[in-house]
Amino acid sequence: MVQAVLFDLDGTLLDRDTSIKQFVAAQYDRLITHLSHIPKAAYTSRFIEVDCRGHVWKDKVYQELVAEFEIKELSWQALRQDYETQFQKHCVSFPFLVEVLSGLKQQGYSLGIVSNGLGTFQTRAIEGLGIQDYFEVILISEIEQVRKPQAEIFHRAVKRLGVTVKNTVFIGDHPEADIMGAKNAEMKTVWKRSLYWQDAKEADAIIDELNEIPLILGQFESSCQTSDNAHEPDR
Repeated sequence: MVQAVLFDLDGTLLDRDTSIKQFVAAQYDRLITHLSHIPKAAYTSRFIEVDCRGHVWKDKVYQELVAEFEIKELSWQALRQDYETQFQKHCVSFPFLVEVLSGLKQQGYSLGIVSNGLGTFQTRAIEGLGIQDYFEVILISEIEQVRKPQAEIFHRAVKRLGVTVKNTVFIGDHPEADIMGAKNAEMKTVWKRSLYWQDAKEADAIIDELNEIPLILGQFESSCQTSDNAHEPDR
């Protein structure tokens, strides 16, 4: 029986690629007085390139931009602070997010988020999506001092929900941090297909859109019932 569903954030609930593009364009417009000597397209494309899908610390991203574009009137620290406080205003979810979360809550599932990242920033991103009230637990690696794919962060989530790993499903886009991490924690896993990775062979199911989740959970429920019946003694 599936009792709880845990989600990754970036690339699973948050469409980070779209969000970043919107943020960087807005940052340029907001600070154009200091950035007007740089073509907007060059600023936005270079940010996205250096950012490397969030794998490079923003300190380094903005240090690179300041040096490369010879930004004189804004420090990299000021640009980073703008990112930290303004990004949440440009957070874009994947389609069907609120619809799916609302439906899962109505069906009685306990919901949680397990995300790698900085505590304040990820919390703001969740608030930017307006989804914080759907979740009973939110674990962020900086706050927990443990990161996916370590099993400990998954185990903490189920413990706080009062469920077991066997009755929990984890949904994420990263084959190692999300899928292998949750599998090693003995959870069922659903891979949200990503253009950046070819496959997540260990996943129990694969989805392209969030509105496929209820069907997958129903299939998991059916397989659990079949397994339980197979172990019933003859009467």
